[in-house]
Amino acid sequence: MSVGLLLVTHEGIARPLLAVAERMLRRMPLRAGSYELPFDLDLETALPLASAELRKVDDGDGVLVLTDVYGASPSNLAAQLVRLGTPAKRVSGVSLPMVLRVMNYADHDLAGLQSIASVGGRNGVVLDEG
Repeated sequence: MSVGLLLVTHEGIARPLLAVAERMLRRMPLRAGSYELPFDLDLETALPLASAELRKVDDGDGVLVLTDVYGASPSNLAAQLVRLGTPAKRVSGVSLPMVLRVMNYADHDLAGLQSIASVGGRNGVVLDEG
């Protein structure tokens, strides 16, 4: 068993991030999925849809939920998801470096991957002085 990964974002973000990660890695070491929240869908209607995606990636060790903007609707939806009963942790500010870092440390537990995701996001930001 291993931790699952679910990206919960605004439309047009989650699926492309996962597609690029899969292309770069060739094989995704974690079961990964996405839920892109339509702009015109309320959270009450979206919750069961996102929950279904969460269950698809849950392999028994919990799910790391990565979301785009803290405090925005997808993040608020993710906050509801992590309280539904499946062991889950949320990290905001998803980026390609964050997703790749999580995939490269797939053998860690849920709490470890939450921290690894955060580090991947921070280390993915580089100021180019050139």
